[in-house]
Amino acid sequence: MIHEKSPSFPADFLWGSASAAYQIEGAWNEDGKGPSVWDLYTKIPGTTYKDTSGDIAVDHYHRYKEDVQLMAEMGLKSYRFSVSWPRIYPHGTGEVNEAGLAFYDSLIDELVAHSIEPVLTLYHWDVPQALQDRYGGWESREIIEDFNQYCITLYKRFGDRVKYWVSLNEQNHNTNHAYMLGMHPPAVKDRKRFYEANHIMFLANAQAITSFRKHVPDGKIGPSFAYTPSYPASSSPEDMLAYENAEEFTSYWWLDVYCRGEYPSIPYRHLKQQGLAPVFEEGDQELLKLGMPDFVGVNYYQTITYEHNPLHGGVSSGKMNNTGKKGSNESTGIPGLYKTANNPHIEKSNWDWNIDPIGLRIGMRRITSRYDLPIFITENGLGEFDKLESGDQVHDEYRIAYLKSHLHQCKQAIADGVELIGYCSWSFTDLLSWLNGYQKRYGFVYVNQDEEGGKDLRRIKKDSYFWYQDVIKTNGENI
Repeated sequence: MIHEKSPSFPADFLWGSASAAYQIEGAWNEDGKGPSVWDLYTKIPGTTYKDTSGDIAVDHYHRYKEDVQLMAEMGLKSYRFSVSWPRIYPHGTGEVNEAGLAFYDSLIDELVAHSIEPVLTLYHWDVPQALQDRYGGWESREIIEDFNQYCITLYKRFGDRVKYWVSLNEQNHNTNHAYMLGMHPPAVKDRKRFYEANHIMFLANAQAITSFRKHVPDGKIGPSFAYTPSYPASSSPEDMLAYENAEEFTSYWWLDVYCRGEYPSIPYRHLKQQGLAPVFEEGDQELLKLGMPDFVGVNYYQTITYEHNPLHGGVSSGKMNNTGKKGSNESTGIPGLYKTANNPHIEKSNWDWNIDPIGLRIGMRRITSRYDLPIFITENGLGEFDKLESGDQVHDEYRIAYLKSHLHQCKQAIADGVELIGYCSWSFTDLLSWLNGYQKRYGFVYVNQDEEGGKDLRRIKKDSYFWYQDVIKTNGENI
């Protein structure tokens, strides 16, 4: 569709930005916090870029008031953050750590005092190490009730001030790296365990949403899905089939369960034939149907193009670009289903991520047409090598161009009929990138931190900070 006139963003649009506890807080063993799987995993040499960890991160735990003040000066309408599960339950379950709850109480109060809507993420990858040791984390059904009790604790404590909640963040991305690529804890490569862990996470998500209806009846909740809409490499029927396979296996496998309470039939039948389909127990189907969300959280960074991948001799795993050396990414796939292909029509970042703002619009339209649910963009941003210049200047015009082009497509999507309730950039401050250290920067605010450590962690406003400040002030009219 080409619209003669672009619509305005809603008057109550939630202009925001986002973060995750492990990537910003630091204070990894302070005030009664227990270790998460990431606290131990990053201590294993070679697991992260230059062996970086979130022990200090950008010290948000001690500097949250300064960070919220910067948000208020920008004019943010919302701020998405996650709660560290082991900061609340050091052992994953059992005794509650009051100091952990008090920290998030203070953060939420600070946000509310500055008229910033808190958007609370319940789970952003930091499983308590105690539960990983006790029963294998997401590979045991015991975690469903432990996660539910953790969620209920937060609902009761913060539900009076927090309206918007995200249940699980990027379940698809997290489990793919943990059980398929061996790059996130527990760092294994087992496709059967991948599908079983995902099934248990789906059940935990549904149970958490069911409990939410009781404890926060006026709130809104939904998962954040890392959506990479699929394209075919050509109009060849074989490439078209590969594209259909990819959209079913990499997107609808999660979105259908979240939004319909059931797996897409064709992928499920295929996996069942191969002995890879998750095991259903009594009550599973009923629980999944109870976990319908109020919105679909979309974490969007790129589209991926697919082509035919032969069953015998086809491409499987390939090297991933975790260094920022452009052109080092390799094709990956599943023989007999699909493999990734280069899209010559799209510019790429230094990490070989496709920069495709129209893809965001396409993805939102697909979600709207298939599920008819509101959408909240819970992450969107550009990771790049930012340079701190003399006079504490950071000229990140490339980030401004990226965000501007994506917000323009948000407007077009609204004109198409998408119900878009908010937009959270990734991220507000620079932070620790899980596998890329501090070199891959996303924030509006530069943080003086690097892989060697020992920096003063001072906060410096980038050019993009002032640009987004104006976007919010004008409600996106100047995009």
